Order: sequence, then C-alpha cells, then structure tokens
Amino acid sequence: MATAPVQRTNPAFYALLIALVFMSVGPVALMFINSFKLDVDIISGTSGLIFMPTIQNYETALCDILPYELDHLDFCSLKFGEAFINSLIIALISTALTLIIGCMAAYALVRFKFMGRDTASFTTLMVRMVPPAVLLVPVFGLWNNEFCIGRSTMFGEFWRDTFGGRGDLCLAGTYGGIILVYVAMNLPFVIWILQSFIVQVPRSLEEAARVDGAGPFRVFFLVVLPLIKPGLAAAAIFTFRIAWNEYLLASALSDRDTRTVPILIVNNMSEFNVEWGVIMATGMLLAIPPILFTLFASRQIITGMTAGAVKG
Repeated sequence: MATAPVQRTNPAFYALLIALVFMSVGPVALMFINSFKLDVDIISGTSGLIFMPTIQNYETALCDILPYELDHLDFCSLKFGEAFINSLIIALISTALTLIIGCMAAYALVRFKFMGRDTASFTTLMVRMVPPAVLLVPVFGLWNNEFCIGRSTMFGEFWRDTFGGRGDLCLAGTYGGIILVYVAMNLPFVIWILQSFIVQVPRSLEEAARVDGAGPFRVFFLVVLPLIKPGLAAAAIFTFRIAWNEYLLASALSDRDTRTVPILIVNNMSEFNVEWGVIMATGMLLAIPPILFTLFASRQIITGMTAGAVKG
C-alpha cells in the first residue's frame, strides 16, 4: 500500500515566521532589559546583556506610591500612581460605555427597518476613517468655550465660591470630556464589528423567546448578548487599547489632575535630560494592563466560540 507523500514546508515560511516573532517580541524584550539598566549603561551601549541589574528605575517611576523614601531621589516629580489611576478610569469607563451604546446601535441597525438604515450603517464606518488629529482643534475649542457653565450662572457662582477657581465648568480637563471623545471616536468601529456578529444570530431564537413571553429587553440581554460574546470581547480589546494608549487628544483635553500615563512618559523628556531608564520602566508598567485585559477578553472569545459547538 503506497503512502501519501509528505509535503514539506518551505524553509522561507519558517524564516518569515522567525522574523515576525523577532519584530514583535524584540522591542518589548529590549525595553524590558533596559528598564533594569542605569542611564549610563543605556547611553554607552557597551554593557549589552552583561550588566548589574537595578530596580532604581521602577522605584523612581513608582515614587509616589512606595511606602518608603528613596535615597537617590530628593523630590518625587513623576506621579505615576495618579496617572495610572486616571488611565484606568478613562479606559474602563469609555470601553464600557462604547460597548453598551455600540451593541444597542448595532442591534437596531441589523434588526429594525427604518428609512436611511443602510446610509447610517455605512456612515458609521466612514466616520471611523477620520484621523483623530483632525478632531483636535474643533474638539478643544468646543470643550473650552461652547460646552461650559459660565461664572455668571448660579451653579457656576456656587462652584467658584465652594471650590475656588474661575467658576467656569468646561469639559476640557475633566474625566467626562476625555471619555466622551473616546466613546465618539471608537463607537463607529464597534458598531461595525458587532453588526457582523448580530447578523449571524438566528431570528428563530428571538421569536421563540418572544413566544415564551420575553420582552424586547429580555430578548436582547438574555438571548442576543450571550451569543455575540466573542464580538463583544474583540470590540472591548480594541476599545480599551485605543483609550489606554491614546496621547494626542488626551494631551490637549487633560490637565494636571486628569493626565494619563502616555502624557506622563512624554513629559518626562526635556530638552536637556532624557531619563531613558525611567521611560523604559514606565513603558513596561504601561504595557501590563492591556496585556492582562487582552488575555482576559481572549478567554471570553474562546469560551463564546466553544459554547456553540455541537457534536455531529
């Protein structure tokens, strides 16, 4: 009995795979190694992989939350803990709001028939193609001038007398202002992703739930949402990563109390001094939440895909 010939994989495939892995892992590994070096070792470039590791860079980055004082630091100017909390608040809330609004909008575009439905569906994707840099100037002007409660109003006067300041309450410099921009920026793509998942949900399941007495909200939350869990997880990963790493809009709309970690890293560089070791350590700390969030959401994708598998 003749055996089928074994197909050998082209060596170029393995070479390309190794190159892609090196391009993906290499920068992260280099940043991780340099985060344990002093600036002298990083700038000189002579130590390579043989050096005396130190956690001084991480101590400098976390100086505002460490329970002990640092001998090598006279003043803690890098408020990483505060910026980290700001990034978590903005990224998590914007992701939750984007998913809630996006899944409802996608369900309406797929299941309901109304005038201009196809145009609205296509427009949501077109809006996502607008670069965030184009929105910077108009959003900054609106957030600082148009959407403000003036000092002459009763609420503005009360705020000025109670908390101080000029009395004007604007969206710029607040969590709500940054979150609103991130929701508007990520919502079109989330709607576009979830539409492809909702289309695959059989209408017969929704009709059977309605026959059993379930209302529209119970059908949506108890029937549709569990079936599109992989789509929700994929949209959550995309939205969280964008909100966590975004710098341009956050730098224009945040202030000292609401600045995020990317802004903190850039502000740590000056014309006369660049603390490369602290920047590498802060970058590693910045990468931890997206990695953990992606791993958790990826498990939801796998769970949702395997939950629908049936034996033939």
